[in-house]
Amino acid sequence: MAGSGGVVFHVLNRAVRRARLFDHDDDYRALLRLVGSTLSKVPIELFAYCIMPNHFHLVVRPEPDGDLSNYMRLMTLTHSKRWHEARGTTGTGCVYQGRFKAFPIQTDSHFLTVCRYVERNPLRARLSARAEEWPWSSLSESPRNDCRVKLSPWPVDRASDWQTRVNDPESFLTAVRASVVRSRPFGPPDWVEAMALHLGLESSLREPNRPGASDG
Repeated sequence: MAGSGGVVFHVLNRAVRRARLFDHDDDYRALLRLVGSTLSKVPIELFAYCIMPNHFHLVVRPEPDGDLSNYMRLMTLTHSKRWHEARGTTGTGCVYQGRFKAFPIQTDSHFLTVCRYVERNPLRARLSARAEEWPWSSLSESPRNDCRVKLSPWPVDRASDWQTRVNDPESFLTAVRASVVRSRPFGPPDWVEAMALHLGLESSLREPNRPGASDG
């Protein structure tokens, strides 16, 4: 992605047809190991992550332009190959629904909101009673996650009661979901407009139900 160097992104990818990607603990571990090993080949900063049964979220910052695409391409292609090999389904089609989605984030309180959104996913999906009980996220305290990925220092200070904030009611996360649905940068209005122009995402600024706007 041109101009992406030094920008923080919320990255998301899903299984094709929203099928289940991970059936067992070893499936989650395999992706986590790949997330970590790919960092040694394409060293982007990783701030938060969450692996769900049919998709995953990352919060990352590449430095050189192109590193985000290089990282995601290597990680997902390797995972797809190994996923098929483990199931004896090589040659039967795609694992992921397509190219990853990436949403720029302003590194202020908006960064914290996105990290809360990412780490809260298992709670919202009712996969755990508390967010930190889900083994496959950067918030996890579960001993089942025995291959944790090292995170980079955050560009914004994290509150001492971070777990409590992640588990709080999620009404404040509506704007993050809008960013995901519209593929729109997430930040204050002036920054959103400037970042959309910088990255060629002007179409994401159109509102639904306006002439020429897309609901995709």
